[in-house]
Amino acid sequence: MNKLFQRKIEDFVCDYCHAHVSGNGYTNHCSHCLWSKHVDVYPGDRAAECGELMKPIEVLQTGGSYILLHECIRCHYVKKNKLARDDNTEAVIALVQEIANK
Repeated sequence: MNKLFQRKIEDFVCDYCHAHVSGNGYTNHCSHCLWSKHVDVYPGDRAAECGELMKPIEVLQTGGSYILLHECIRCHYVKKNKLARDDNTEAVIALVQEIANK
């Protein structure tokens, strides 16, 4: 049976802003700049062949939580991810303002 979610606790260096990020097993984007990387088909499986950066493109509110949308800059795959408590608030505000100014 193939699990759709595989928790992997991994620290990483962001390929976009080069910040060091401490992973907690649910971390899928840089907490400093909010960029991600297209590495998973299902969370944690590292099975995506693309491997390109994913740009944060939108912030959505669903119920009491906020969702970050990422779009792969190569294949244009779009993925939803929860914002984390340790995400850079200024980066989130800047993204919301950028979207509002389009």
